[in-house]
Amino acid sequence: MLNSTKESNPIISQNDPHLIVQDIKYPGQTGDVKAHFARPKENVKLAGVVVIHENRGLVPHIKDVTRRVALEGFLALAPDALSPTGGTPQDSADVPSLIQKLDRDSTIKNFVAAVKYLKTHPQSTGKVGITGFCWGGGMANQVAVNSPDLNAAAPFYGMQPAVEDVPKIKVPLLLHYAGLDERINQGISAYEEALKKAHMEYNLYIYEGAEHAFFNDTSPRYNEKAAKVAWERTISFFKDKLKT
Repeated sequence: MLNSTKESNPIISQNDPHLIVQDIKYPGQTGDVKAHFARPKENVKLAGVVVIHENRGLVPHIKDVTRRVALEGFLALAPDALSPTGGTPQDSADVPSLIQKLDRDSTIKNFVAAVKYLKTHPQSTGKVGITGFCWGGGMANQVAVNSPDLNAAAPFYGMQPAVEDVPKIKVPLLLHYAGLDERINQGISAYEEALKKAHMEYNLYIYEGAEHAFFNDTSPRYNEKAAKVAWERTISFFKDKLKT
């Protein structure tokens, strides 16, 4: 269950004076994809970051995270995976089942299209990274496999790609996992072995004592200490890989 108090008090307001915030659409595999877009007000070229939501859809928390990314000096875009069915509904109770019904390949291509959208945005430097949480972390891994336009990926506790797909990844990775996340962590060893075999650039962190969804400050599993460290590492990673 989401914490409604947290949900109604975002860390970065939609009306933050330093940002331009819009709900937009961009062309995807399935047609127009709805998305939350945020960028600094300064009229300068910036690198982009795609933010992929959990299996609760494009909720206020993820929009807030998108604005946090933008405030760090990026073009930030959070696509709504449920755009083919009209978008994330107000009542999130049924969203996980709706997410499960999505066509996986088309969904991945919609996120790959988000990378292309940011890469070709008039204010883009052409460099784009991706992050995602839970289900979105798994999707971020899939975009790393499938997008030739991507420059960096930082999934949070995401399902790992198939071992045979790992050599297709051509970008540096920052992988965050929760120490108590037994289901997702079962895939770490095979993923890491495949990354080493492919001579990939990656850093992998396991946050001991943290649970799956530890970054979500609207969740009872939120771990403030782990979230803070993971966020600092993620922003530093994107600034290093996308701004240099």
